[in-house]
Amino acid sequence: MKLTYIFHSGFALETDSCILIFDYWQDPARAVPPLLESGKPLYVFSSHFHEDHFNREIFGWKAKARHIRFILSKDILKHRRARKEEADAWLAKGAAWQDGQVSVTVTGSNDSGVSWVVGTGGRLIFHAGDLNNWYARFLSSPAGDGRVYSTEFGCDIDPLREEKRFLGELKDIRKITSRFDVAMFPVDGRIGNGYTLGARQFIERFDVGCLVPMHFVAGGFESAWRMKEFADARGVRFWSIRENGESMTF
Repeated sequence: MKLTYIFHSGFALETDSCILIFDYWQDPARAVPPLLESGKPLYVFSSHFHEDHFNREIFGWKAKARHIRFILSKDILKHRRARKEEADAWLAKGAAWQDGQVSVTVTGSNDSGVSWVVGTGGRLIFHAGDLNNWYARFLSSPAGDGRVYSTEFGCDIDPLREEKRFLGELKDIRKITSRFDVAMFPVDGRIGNGYTLGARQFIERFDVGCLVPMHFVAGGFESAWRMKEFADARGVRFWSIRENGESMTF
């Protein structure tokens, strides 16, 4: 199998018999056009409605791809970013979908939308969407009532409660599986100190063949590499992505 980093949280996974594209937003390296012309069945996933995970441009691919299916989170429909007839499946946490090429189990998120557990070609793939310990930097300094004001989000947050929500989602995923051949997970230095914590907590709880960082700032590849030492310590392969359009095989 070949996994290609498109941009941000966007990836393309190509097998001998099909292609999966996750959370397409932008394609600076023009990695997608050759995939559309490959003739292989194409499965397009979007984990939630945020513009950096869902782009209506995907629906234009129907004119080029011979066989294409859109498997989208229900919150995209709820926020009126797409029409019901535009997707083959509208899914929420707990749902499942399959055909002869792929099997999909929909897992949760502590942000918008869902995360994906996808089986294809004998491999099990995880794409986290926006599932992450986003408030890690606040964990060491909550106020007396457990809350802290975030100027970034413009509101009070309870970082311990938010972490509990995140770990609860991981617990639910473990009820489905404890291992993944490849897991794509946010490692985003923009959230400040402790930005690797969510990914560390993930590989502590799952047997991961290869951990793939995503959702880092555009061009900030080196910031994501900080996670490599933690992956190495647990014997987990880590992909240190260096450029848009880069690929790895597994």
